[in-house]
Amino acid sequence: MPSLTPEAAVERALKLRANVERALRGKPEVVRRAVETLIAGGHLLLEDVPGVGKTTLAHALARSIDASFRRIQFTSDLLPSDLLGGTVPDLRSEAGPGPSFVFQPGPIFANVVLADEINRASPKAQSALLEAMSESAVTVDGVSHPLPCPFFVVATQNPLEHHGTHPLPESQLDRFMLRRGIGYPDPDDEAAVLRDDPAASELPRLEPAVTQDDVCAMQHAARQVKFDESISGYLLAIVQATREHDALEIGVSPRGAIALRRIAQARALVEGRDFCIPDDVHDLVVDVLAHRVIVDPRSGPARRGEETAWILSEILERVPVPL
Repeated sequence: MPSLTPEAAVERALKLRANVERALRGKPEVVRRAVETLIAGGHLLLEDVPGVGKTTLAHALARSIDASFRRIQFTSDLLPSDLLGGTVPDLRSEAGPGPSFVFQPGPIFANVVLADEINRASPKAQSALLEAMSESAVTVDGVSHPLPCPFFVVATQNPLEHHGTHPLPESQLDRFMLRRGIGYPDPDDEAAVLRDDPAASELPRLEPAVTQDDVCAMQHAARQVKFDESISGYLLAIVQATREHDALEIGVSPRGAIALRRIAQARALVEGRDFCIPDDVHDLVVDVLAHRVIVDPRSGPARRGEETAWILSEILERVPVPL
């Protein structure tokens, strides 16, 4: 396992953020969350209307890492084998009376995978990502094949009211460490984007800012960040409150709690600390947990993103913050 000093890990993280921000102007908080998700070893779901920079962010992240990258355009006719690959006859083999078979890897076998418009594919195709995202491996014809390190899925999706979209199943949503929108730029930033068009001018020229080994080392360093028992108790109190809230049918799972702890550690590392503070948990709750809880339909009409974010914000106001 490659290693970095805490100082070197922070330096690499800041360098990566700065490189990505060259292509996505005016969205430093979004870029920061994406980098934290990568360092935490999770996967990122970008949900917003078309044209605000979801694909640009994914491309910029991939170009900023000296590692393999594949883009998969999700469509209604996409098959699981189109993602994972399959066994094919080995025409070069001369052994035996019949052809032997070899595994032909699919596009999922890359360090950074862009799952573009993931909610336009059928649930069957979406489910092909479950094992890959949770275990960093895929099983084809009974044989498990490991995925490379790092393995980072950046998925984009349009709002569900858009034509031709399918809602992601709850089990799939739970595999994304963080869900985030991008939003429209501020007027000054949009004027700069209109003038410079960074997606066309800067993105093709981005050079890698960190190596594949750097990312693996930053992920290892993040797992060593201290997570005090008082911080753990604060996190668990928030999780328990989601399970007891009258407006929620399903609260946060243990997987969601682990995801929140891991990205809090990554946030602390990026800020140059080897220990977590309550703000590391507090500031990430909505982005990490809002897509994991389900509003009770008896409490009234629910819009997943807006309603769950409001409920989590209310929970944060009444759960005591450790001193």
